[in-house]
Amino acid sequence: MWDGYRASVTDDWAATAKDIHDITQLKYRYLRALDTKDWELFATCFVPDVTGDYNGLGFDNADALVDYMRTNMPEGMLSLHQAHHPEITVDGDEAVGHWYLQDKVIVEAFKFVLEGAALYTDRYRRTPEGWRIAHTGYRRTFQQTYSLEDLPSMKIDGPGVAFYADAN
Repeated sequence: MWDGYRASVTDDWAATAKDIHDITQLKYRYLRALDTKDWELFATCFVPDVTGDYNGLGFDNADALVDYMRTNMPEGMLSLHQAHHPEITVDGDEAVGHWYLQDKVIVEAFKFVLEGAALYTDRYRRTPEGWRIAHTGYRRTFQQTYSLEDLPSMKIDGPGVAFYADAN
């Protein structure tokens, strides 16, 4: 009886650990797709009826969320989104994740920088294609904005710089 119990606990733990790993990979893919502007990959992170709430900016389906990001984070906008300290709870085919976000957005054409942090809360759903985001959103803990004109010695390099230089 003890050996059967131990095997059951070990199997449950291994399955949960794999689910947490897969969900973590999904979150990292979501952030990488966002920063690289890979909107096809970004769209694969969601169930069609995903909801989103980014500090009050709401969405009620995947098309609306992806279209908004595609429109408002165009080529040339440099961004860095890092999520860490995951707390993920799996319950069958659903899961909840809490993440700490640190982000930076640079729009060199407007001499604008935003840096901040937020606490994400996501809900995930297991689908035939694997785990997908069913709800995503965050609440800011802080954000700061400043002008690149306040930092005359700062140089920015990256794919967005060339894009804006060619546009001017």
